[in-house]
Amino acid sequence: MFFDEAVIQVRSGDGGDGIVHFHREKFVPRGGPDGGDGGRGGNVVLVATRHLNTLYAFNRTRKFTAENGKPGGRNNRTGASAPDLRIEVPLGTLVKDSQTGEIIADLVEHGQEAVVAKGGRGGRGSQHFATSTNQAPRMAEKGAPGMARELKLELRLIADVGIVGVPNAGKSTMLSVISNAKPKIAPYPFTTLEPNLGVVVVGDRDIVFADIPGLIEGAHMGVGLGHAFLRHVQRTRLLVHLLNGEAENPLADFNQINAELALFDPELGQKPQIVALNKLDLPEAQAHWEQVERELTKRGYRVMAISAATQHNIRELVNRVAAELAELPEPTRTFDQLPTYTLESDERMAFAITRGDGGEYIVRGEAIERAAAMTYWEFDESVARFQRILETLGITKALEKAGVQVGDTVFIGDYELEWGD
Repeated sequence: MFFDEAVIQVRSGDGGDGIVHFHREKFVPRGGPDGGDGGRGGNVVLVATRHLNTLYAFNRTRKFTAENGKPGGRNNRTGASAPDLRIEVPLGTLVKDSQTGEIIADLVEHGQEAVVAKGGRGGRGSQHFATSTNQAPRMAEKGAPGMARELKLELRLIADVGIVGVPNAGKSTMLSVISNAKPKIAPYPFTTLEPNLGVVVVGDRDIVFADIPGLIEGAHMGVGLGHAFLRHVQRTRLLVHLLNGEAENPLADFNQINAELALFDPELGQKPQIVALNKLDLPEAQAHWEQVERELTKRGYRVMAISAATQHNIRELVNRVAAELAELPEPTRTFDQLPTYTLESDERMAFAITRGDGGEYIVRGEAIERAAAMTYWEFDESVARFQRILETLGITKALEKAGVQVGDTVFIGDYELEWGD
């Protein structure tokens, strides 16, 4: 079975904790702080490879977690950083955030990588908090938590030519004739339920053809698994539009398929096409040929009459495809850029305050929740530093404005705190 969609959960590693430690050495009674930093948590990295063809592997394994960084050591030793977790995906994989639909990466070249979850940084050890007025700080940072996210993977075949048409137009037969592909072939509609690839050698060039399952009216809205099929046409450079010669009205089928392509993606409607009326060995196709050729030539299309079953004009069609591709510009790969944050637009510093059912205050925000997770609550100096962060972000004033009183309970992330002076 052809797996071209998958939803996976990834989590990068937590940063290692920085430690509180003071130098101990004979004849050095007052050694300074030498607590080392924690190591970085492992990233989760997707790697495109030509050795995979489907997303089947993610049908069995859906959760991926990178290792955590190691804690710091005494004598200013930094903890070891965790190795990245590398996950291989087939070429043509589009990576989206399943919650927002944001495109994270488009992996189309062998070896191309995308960091989809960045590991947490290591916490700073006590050596970093020494000042002229506080030369023995009992303070350090825990490692930053890793990033957890759910990803949607969509495989979009990378082919030079897409063969499109209504069900039973003969697309699979044509692919089996021009290449060594072995698609399922039968004299009834919807024989092909998944895309098939075939490689055709023309001169010194390999041309990849994709046989796209038959499209029906409403395909752009997902009717008949239309979405699952249409996205595989998006990367192709040229379309071979195969008409069913024994259909009642091949021209109506031609208009319908082009409408579905344009409704799904306007760029698909603009792709160059070579139109071929198939099944010329049948009398019905021979009767349609004159009208089809006349009408489509008027519209500017290159039209051919072929028979995939008898291989009539098949070599001519392949040669025309090769000549057309040679005239088209080479595809340019553009990749979506991740957003660049500035001080004015960085939403990570934003926060929200709500009230719980028991009257407790609940503070939510990426920056403050991360700061809470990195705080050593057992050290008074670390708690005082966290209070300064509350004031810097404006949370202290916001809570006071919301009516917080001494003794009230305040939740920040997973931590339950008691408000004090």
